[in-house]
Amino acid sequence: MTKLTKAEEEIMQIIWEVAPCTVADIRNYMKEKLGMKKPPHSTVSTMVRILDDKKGFLKHTAYGRTFVYEPAISKEEYSRQSLKTLVSDYFEGSMNRLVSFLVQEKDLNLRELNELVEKLEEEEE
Repeated sequence: MTKLTKAEEEIMQIIWEVAPCTVADIRNYMKEKLGMKKPPHSTVSTMVRILDDKKGFLKHTAYGRTFVYEPAISKEEYSRQSLKTLVSDYFEGSMNRLVSFLVQEKDLNLRELNELVEKLEEEEE
């Protein structure tokens, strides 16, 4: 799976939230929900076309000159692949090292760690 740039990932987050959507819908979301200045239509359109044509993250339906976009990959699948890449690149493929790192950095406390263990045990049953 191709890695997304930060800007592409921001666009995908919006599309996962509001799809099916047009470029205008994405721009409006950025302004109304995220409080951002509306980016130029051409900028968002170019990024969406890259996500559609070149990277395969989107699919579209054409209605005349208007394209309506939907994700071709779910947010969950992208998250799963991103986590696998993170673990592979930074923790030598070991989830144990990732969890150990999170505990050492105090990003994961004992209560959260216990909840994870309980959830894993439930899924095994």
